[in-house]
Amino acid sequence: MKHLLSSSAFLIVNKELARQVGLKGAVLLADLISKEEYFIANGMTDGWFFNTAKNIEKDTCLTSHQQRKAIKKLKDLGILETKVVGIPAKQHFKIIENKLLSYFNTSCEESAELVVKKTQTINKNKEIRITNNTISNRRNDFVFEVLSFDYDESILNGFIDYWTEPNKSNTKMKFELNKTWKTELRLKTWAANQKKWDKPKSNPKSMSKLDAQINEWQKAKELL
Repeated sequence: MKHLLSSSAFLIVNKELARQVGLKGAVLLADLISKEEYFIANGMTDGWFFNTAKNIEKDTCLTSHQQRKAIKKLKDLGILETKVVGIPAKQHFKIIENKLLSYFNTSCEESAELVVKKTQTINKNKEIRITNNTISNRRNDFVFEVLSFDYDESILNGFIDYWTEPNKSNTKMKFELNKTWKTELRLKTWAANQKKWDKPKSNPKSMSKLDAQINEWQKAKELL
């Protein structure tokens, strides 16, 4: 069934799926399925595969922000799982095919019923979210968000290592201790500072000494 959603030359967006997950979610899912098929064809997947925000934007025109919203929607529906693996860290995806197929058999009336049930169980869902809201899960979410920005891997990994350092009680990370936080702005500042730190510093005294030595050598050569 999944192969019906993608092709090597274009993406197919299923109308019923778009009603369920939104147009952007359907487009993103079609692109991920196309990527998954590539990995399967090359024997490179155990169900998990990686893709980058930059590649997704190139293939779908979805911005990093739009990607994050669509991915969250797909995860909430149980269609998609994500994890961050490796050094440097990379975003990995897994499409839950059985869950995906169930949405093709769900009518509009059933969809409305699901919304009602979701509203009725909102308190229960809050309890589940609190239970799952461990520092490890929050770190993965933070890493996932950071890696969606288009900066050099060294900058992203340095930013992640610094801001995910836990406090002594291991209950919060450094970035969570800030009263206000916007990842995009912090990362922009971090990247600008990194360029300053990496800029080679000239040594006027050393250069002057070298110039003096060259002058002495030239004078000695003229006397020969």
